[in-house]
Amino acid sequence: MGSYYDIDDILSEEEPVTVIFRKPANGVGIDPSAEKNCVEQGSKVELPLWIAHELCQRDAVSVNVPACFDEKTRLEIQADPANVDLRSRSPYFYELGCKMAPITGDRTLCYFLFFAFRSRYKEVLTKAHTAAHVATPKVLSRLTNEEIDLYEAAQSSVAAFKKWRVGGSRFQPSSALGRKRRSTD
Repeated sequence: MGSYYDIDDILSEEEPVTVIFRKPANGVGIDPSAEKNCVEQGSKVELPLWIAHELCQRDAVSVNVPACFDEKTRLEIQADPANVDLRSRSPYFYELGCKMAPITGDRTLCYFLFFAFRSRYKEVLTKAHTAAHVATPKVLSRLTNEEIDLYEAAQSSVAAFKKWRVGGSRFQPSSALGRKRRSTD
């Protein structure tokens, strides 16, 4: 799946997804309140993505597309991508979608994610360059973690540019220019 030590990757794989068991499973203990530790064929269960992926590779389950990628969300993003609150749907919206596309077999999911990111990219950068620090919490509350990283990178870029523009000398002498060469005599 992803990087072993990346905390964002670990958290994105903890997102619950709905699976349907193709085969009965004994001794799984998914529901602690159940009398038996087995799951019948055709049962719908919510599991973390990491285990759903493993079970899907073994043809034990089929994975449904999560609700955050449903038709309603797609229509909202097509209508006005900048004003859709993707964080409430999933803080790891893009990462989750990229991991779900091969598992679910939904070919339109990749195109949808590309359209959503491309449409929101310009707005995120524009807000990062123009937003006052007072408005920052309001802007960040609607962005996914990937978009927040992009937003913060854009703001630090603007700050570095302003510092360079206002700051001292435009050129920095090379350290090699300060050294004198030895004479070869």
